[in-house]
Amino acid sequence: MSYRTDEVAYVQPAAAASGQTSQARSTAQYRALDAAHHIHPFSDMGTLNRAGSRVITKAKGVYLWDSDGNKIIDGMAGLWCVNVGYGRKELADAAYQQLQELPFYNTFFKTTHPPVIELSALLAEVTPAAFNHFFYCNSGSEGNDTVLRIAHRFWGAQGKSSKKYVISRKNGYHGSTIAGGTLGGMGYMHEQMPSKVEHIVHIDQPYFFGEAEGNLTPEEFALARAQQLEAKILELGAENVAAFIGEPFQGAGGVIFPASTYWPEIQRICRKYDILLVADEVIGGFGRTGEWFAHQHFGFEPDLMTLAKGLTSGYVPMGAVALHDRVAKVIIENGEFNHGLTYSGHPVAAAVAVANLKLLRDEKIVERVKTDTGPYFQNLLRETFSNHPIIGEIAGAGLVAGLQLAEDPKARKRFANGGDVGTICRDYCFNGNLIMRATGDRMLLSPPLVITRGEIDEIVSKAKKAIDATAQKLGLS
Repeated sequence: MSYRTDEVAYVQPAAAASGQTSQARSTAQYRALDAAHHIHPFSDMGTLNRAGSRVITKAKGVYLWDSDGNKIIDGMAGLWCVNVGYGRKELADAAYQQLQELPFYNTFFKTTHPPVIELSALLAEVTPAAFNHFFYCNSGSEGNDTVLRIAHRFWGAQGKSSKKYVISRKNGYHGSTIAGGTLGGMGYMHEQMPSKVEHIVHIDQPYFFGEAEGNLTPEEFALARAQQLEAKILELGAENVAAFIGEPFQGAGGVIFPASTYWPEIQRICRKYDILLVADEVIGGFGRTGEWFAHQHFGFEPDLMTLAKGLTSGYVPMGAVALHDRVAKVIIENGEFNHGLTYSGHPVAAAVAVANLKLLRDEKIVERVKTDTGPYFQNLLRETFSNHPIIGEIAGAGLVAGLQLAEDPKARKRFANGGDVGTICRDYCFNGNLIMRATGDRMLLSPPLVITRGEIDEIVSKAKKAIDATAQKLGLS
């Protein structure tokens, strides 16, 4: 079989045609075919196609290899998701066995199958005690769409259909479907989706470094931001508000960790006005902060949780919504819930999720993040960057961190062109064979949970070289 693009023509070798995984093409050929046919997420395709994509061909543990043979340490666990690391045979075997036994059947029409039953029982073991029911989907975005459906059904079934408003936060991220993108308060996404979902409103984020004014302490600032929720509920009328949704820490928004006063106040307000509290655990779930779920790190109790990413360690797509017993009871006892997806509870995804959760549990990976690698990672970052000339804040817990780039760290003065500075730093990371994400002027790390201390040393060393190079380029070293 032959292909032709404007850049290159070549013949597909037998190995590639037969599905073998050995590299079949040169980097230039891969890039040409990619540019000819593939639209990437969140990308300026014209610029990307001119530069050429980095082609990742294999992975093991915490490392990736590209089509030019470069070995890269993955400081982002893929996209916050490869918690058990790459190349775990247990997950591949689970998928293969399930593909042979039952590759697909749906969970509509009074039907189920063993993998989704086993997964649901296992999730009930690892989630907090009051979570015993789960609805499945394919991603975090679909999970947050499902949250809206559950919240509206919960109140409607109780004769409170006026409770339609869902309150979220500016610079939160809840996916990129129309509903998820509306829930997320990211203006640059809203600009490209004028048909937003109705009855979704936003309050300000608890971003102390970037938005606190005057002499407020982080705790005072966080409390004030939480109290915006009460003001918004009173503005809308509590009888009209269904839920508040937030990531325990903001992930794509820059790994923003609110002070300890924030979430207890949010919970108090939700309980006072009888609105559902939703924790988007897509990034924070399954061990990232050293707890099984990030809301446990912050000390609050949600009514619904959105799950994805670490549920299967990214090996196959899968998402879920966990329902607190008081919510599940209403959904279960009030007739048909008119929502579902072809692949809800897909047997192969469920089998992989079971194998993944057993690794996290049986190898005590989450406990190791809490007591060993997480504290080591956080301490090393602070030892390395606390007095760096362009680092203003180090936020995080466990194996997730955000480093704030700043023109004047002590004065909390950000760069006027912070997004450009973040891009400069990210490119230095890439060129140094480290995957470290830039969100505006914040540099993010979220490595696989199986990382060793030696590999943490490598990540932090490479990150320092990139940040030092950025400071030098800016004349601030």
